[in-house]
Amino acid sequence: MENSGNSGKVIGALLIGAAIGGVLGVLFAPDKGSETRKKMMGKADDLTGSLKDKFNKLMDDVKKEFAVAKQKASEFAENGRGK
Repeated sequence: MENSGNSGKVIGALLIGAAIGGVLGVLFAPDKGSETRKKMMGKADDLTGSLKDKFNKLMDDVKKEFAVAKQKASEFAENGRGK
């Protein structure tokens, strides 16, 4: 579970970097304002989808870790009763 915290930080940093890069790229592009806004909305939609995917993966990982911890606690309790 210790590795999950580091992975979350790396993923978060990458997503923030991608968002900043996307916004800067769109802002400095030689397009009309309406085109720029459309591009920004598209990038925001992409980022939202990516964040949802990453969040769902994180939740799946947390559920798996919880199930493992629950199983170990149950085994520990059974071993304690046996002694």
